Amino acid sequence: MSQTILVTGGAGYIGSHAVLALQQAGYEVIVLDNLSYGHRELVEQVLKVKLIVGDTSDRALLDQLFATHNIAAVMHFAAYIAVGESVVEPAKYYRNNVIGTLTLLEAMLNASINKFIFSSTCALYGEPKIVPIPEDHPFNPISPYATSKLMVEQMLSDFDVAYNLKSVRFRYFNAAGADPNGLLGEDHSPETHLIPLVLLTALGKRDSVSIFGTDYSTKDGTCVRDYIHVADLAQAHVLGLDYLLKGGESQVFNLGNGNGFSVREVIETAKQVTGKEIKIVESDRRPGDPPILVGSSDKARKIIGWNPKYPDVNEIITHAWQWHQKRHQ
Repeated sequence: MSQTILVTGGAGYIGSHAVLALQQAGYEVIVLDNLSYGHRELVEQVLKVKLIVGDTSDRALLDQLFATHNIAAVMHFAAYIAVGESVVEPAKYYRNNVIGTLTLLEAMLNASINKFIFSSTCALYGEPKIVPIPEDHPFNPISPYATSKLMVEQMLSDFDVAYNLKSVRFRYFNAAGADPNGLLGEDHSPETHLIPLVLLTALGKRDSVSIFGTDYSTKDGTCVRDYIHVADLAQAHVLGLDYLLKGGESQVFNLGNGNGFSVREVIETAKQVTGKEIKIVESDRRPGDPPILVGSSDKARKIIGWNPKYPDVNEIITHAWQWHQKRHQ
């Protein structure tokens, strides 16, 4: 009999791709999502898994869910992720990302579930002192969003010691792309990520795309980021789950390609992939944007055998373009 995994935030971008990867690996999946940003039709019509509409801060709902389903592990994606918004509305971020996670963990412990996969972020590191960034790089979160993720990581360390709750924490770099078969993709509202913004401009849904800062100490003056295909991210979560279910100790892994692409390179690649002209507006730097963010994923490769299938930015953008054309036709 296949094991059942609860995926919180499974109607969102990365969560839905993780659900698909879990299904392909033979797991049963239940999704818990409050649908504040997620898409009901992706879960119910595309993935065809059970969707429970609700919140991780609803303890009564969680207790009922764990009592009525035999859940082997929890994969947790239910977080707010807009860095700028977190600066303006930190309470929203601490309530959902920290208190919501704490409530979830307490409900898990009450139900004797002690395997947890956590969606964390490279934003914990702040402006890097070493590139590519290793997992033991010092923390310097520069937004409430990043701080909320760091707080959960600290909770997980403490819960391991006190309650034997085993976790794998994945610190992502820039998730991008779409399911290679076109089933799922990125559809945020409002959209803040570079690749979908560029593609929406190519589709004529936006007038232009902004480059924030052209005077960085990088190869072309624009920020360099580590783009990781969302299908590769999802695969890492399945590998992390397998590792925990086989009795692995708690671990933290960076997930990135180990090579970076500048904002201008992304836009130029998108022009080639789409065959469209993409209007650029050059703007001032945004506060808190480091010049280069590139991660070392050597540890994930070594310990859980992760090997990205789609490291090429051209392929990442091609898959995203297929999805965007279908989604916005």
